[in-house]
Amino acid sequence: MFIQWALLISSATLIAAGSISISERIVGGQTANISEVPWQAFLQYLGKYDCGAVVFSDEIVITAAHCVESNNPEEYSVRVGSSKSNQGGQVVQISNIIRHENFQHKYYLNDIAVIRLKTKLQLGDSVRPIPLADQAPASGTPALVSGWGDIENEGPSSVDLLKTIVNIVDWNDCRRSYGYISKDQICAAASGKDSCQGDSGGPLVVDGKLVGIVSTGNECAHPYFPGVYANVAVLKPWIENAIKFV
Repeated sequence: MFIQWALLISSATLIAAGSISISERIVGGQTANISEVPWQAFLQYLGKYDCGAVVFSDEIVITAAHCVESNNPEEYSVRVGSSKSNQGGQVVQISNIIRHENFQHKYYLNDIAVIRLKTKLQLGDSVRPIPLADQAPASGTPALVSGWGDIENEGPSSVDLLKTIVNIVDWNDCRRSYGYISKDQICAAASGKDSCQGDSGGPLVVDGKLVGIVSTGNECAHPYFPGVYANVAVLKPWIENAIKFV
């Protein structure tokens, strides 16, 4: 299914791994109601939309480490239960943040963070936790990604929640495309579809389980470069341990 990357490896690897862009976002998506993806949350920095996030429990959300680089919980808040990026739902303040101690910004390794909320979320049809995957899906598996990020590379963001389906890419093919991908990363792509700038920290979901956190990539929906996500199955022990201390 992903033979296009195998055939284009020679040209793709001419671009160094250091060229990976800062964040990821939704391209080729369709409007979604929050009840379709009730685990979707978004992170506000100084009161403005900043990144996606994922509801793990009524007290814990998960996001990308690069989304909380100030590491000051007072500067952030979380909105859940709304299909709009600028209104509705519940807005909750943050009490603590733990970023992965081995997060590496250059290659976005271990791009994961756990957040504890000051008050519990009111769970319901539009706010619901999602379980963590125990293993990464097989290559070619369809996966759902959602968020309020840009609708094209370096383009405008969306006020309305968007979703799209991408497919898990063979890890070795993705590694050859970028020149460097580690085991704590998983890749996904589809023609004309991708996460994009502003979707960072949001969910990649298969069969109702969280398999990835939107992390990075080279542009958006690039035909040679899949989107790169934090691999939740590999990072699950770290996540579960961090929750005990956050």
